[in-house]
This record gives sequence, C-alpha cells and structure tokens, in this order.
Amino acid sequence: MKLVSIDHSGFPAAAILRHGEDGTDELLPLHISPADSDDLVPISMRDLLDDWEHWKDELQRRVATSTPDAWVPASSRALVAAVPEPRTFVCVGLNYHDHAEETGAELPVAPIVFAKHPASVVGPDADIPLPPESDEVDYEVELAVVIGKRVHRATREDALDAVAGYTIVNDVSARDWQRRTSQWMTSKSFPGFGPVGPALVTADEFDLASGRRVQLRLNGETMQDSTTDQLIFGVADLIVHLSSVWPLEPGDLIATGTPGGVGFTREPAVFLAPGDVVEAEIEGIGTLRNTVVAAPATQQQQFETTRSA
Repeated sequence: MKLVSIDHSGFPAAAILRHGEDGTDELLPLHISPADSDDLVPISMRDLLDDWEHWKDELQRRVATSTPDAWVPASSRALVAAVPEPRTFVCVGLNYHDHAEETGAELPVAPIVFAKHPASVVGPDADIPLPPESDEVDYEVELAVVIGKRVHRATREDALDAVAGYTIVNDVSARDWQRRTSQWMTSKSFPGFGPVGPALVTADEFDLASGRRVQLRLNGETMQDSTTDQLIFGVADLIVHLSSVWPLEPGDLIATGTPGGVGFTREPAVFLAPGDVVEAEIEGIGTLRNTVVAAPATQQQQFETTRSA
C-alpha cells in the first residue's frame, strides 16, 4: 500500500494512494471521528505511525469498505513530504559499494551515522533553494526507512518488525561545508535540503530481497543508477546498530546512503544550479521531483532593496 501526505488547509493529512480503474491515480483521505463529535477530523502520517500496529490493519479495512465516491483524484490535492515531521532524521554515509569505489574510500567497518535537521524536510515538487553560503550543492538519492514501532537493542530477527515502510530521500549536501569539519550535519541541513516522498510504501509490499533499482536524473540525464544490492549495511544491520545506541521511535526516518554517481566525484564536478530539475526514483516507490532555485533574499536584503527603490 502507498501512503502520502496531502495539504489539507495547511495540515499535512494522510491519505492512501492507488491507481484507479480509469488509469489515473486517486486518493482516499484518512479521518477519524472523535468520541464527542460526529465531525470527521483529518489525521497525519505521524498519527498513523504512532499507532502503527492498529493502523496497518485498519488501512486494509478502510480500502476494502470504501465506496467509489470516497476516493478523489490525486491531481486535486497537493502532496507534501511523505513523512513531514520525522522525530529524528538519521542518515548513513558511504553505504554503497559503488559510491565507496568512486570516492576511493575504504569500506567502513561500522555504519557512518550523522543527523539531518528535520527543518530541512520538503515534499515532492517543492523547491530546493541554493544557499548563498555554498557554491557546491550536490544531490544524493537514497532509500529511506520509516520506523513504525519502538525498538531498542534490536536483534537481526526482530529489526525489520519495526519498519512501517519505505520512502525516498534526496540527501542534498553542501560539499564545501562538508569538508570544513568531520561533522556533516550543517552541510546537510539547509532549508530544502531534505526532500522526502512522494509516497511511503508499506513494508509488506516492498521486498528488498531481490534488490531495488535506485536512480537520479538531473535535467533528464541519468546521474546515479544502481540497486540496493550495493548496500554495505542493509536495513536490518542499520536498525540493529542504531537501536543499540538509542531507542528508535515511530516516525523516525533513516536514509540508508547513496549510490555512485554523485556530482562532486565527477570530472569536472557537477553541482546544482538554479533551474535544475532533480528526479530521484526508486523502483516500487515512485519519483521524487524537485526544482532548484536561487535562495530567496533575506529580510535585510528585501528591506535594503525596498529602501533604495
């Protein structure tokens, strides 16, 4: 099943996405009815994930009992980030064999873990603003794990039980900032540097055993093209490792690393520029599309421009 978050008058409401019988995509918005009211109240992806043991079965029931008029055209709603408010946004560096090879780095003996600020999260079709502080902004398509069950010190046997589903992350990175220190969070956390979506595919419908194709296109040109078979540390490995340090909670997002083909390793290097269209695609999930724009003027710049006019 595919789940999305849609803009409901500014609220990130959860909905089920499916391909309709007429060949177009359609949505089933999800609501609850409070005990003291007959009104229907939209619920968020966070609401679903906080009670995932209930909702993973309830979602199936909602689809089975839905009437045709309950579904609306997907084109009638704007998508926001599939997981718009992750509790934590954890990333893993150097986790594809082909990416390690292109950088000339030795394979890590343990996952390289860093954080991305949740404030960087944006959704499908949102802009990626280029910050004036960086001249070397790069793309990174990544498979992301969405946690739906609290887990601490997981074993390999129960690690995957904590997974609600999977989505796509573009781990946009300011490479010049990344080289400044050994800590990468600042280089990864500018506004718009965390596109997430377009959908969350539930774990029961996303089998990683056979490998999934992972691609990124820049202005239509394929820049990254690999499969999840290239992962150095798999999903279960990452959950075991991370949960050995802190409890993973529902709503946590784990970006599992990027394959080869990133911009800074190319000759000459390729960095994002205003007007670029970036499409991150993973087989079985969809395509996360964003446009690169120049950073908006600061409030001070706007004031000075207005005063001089």
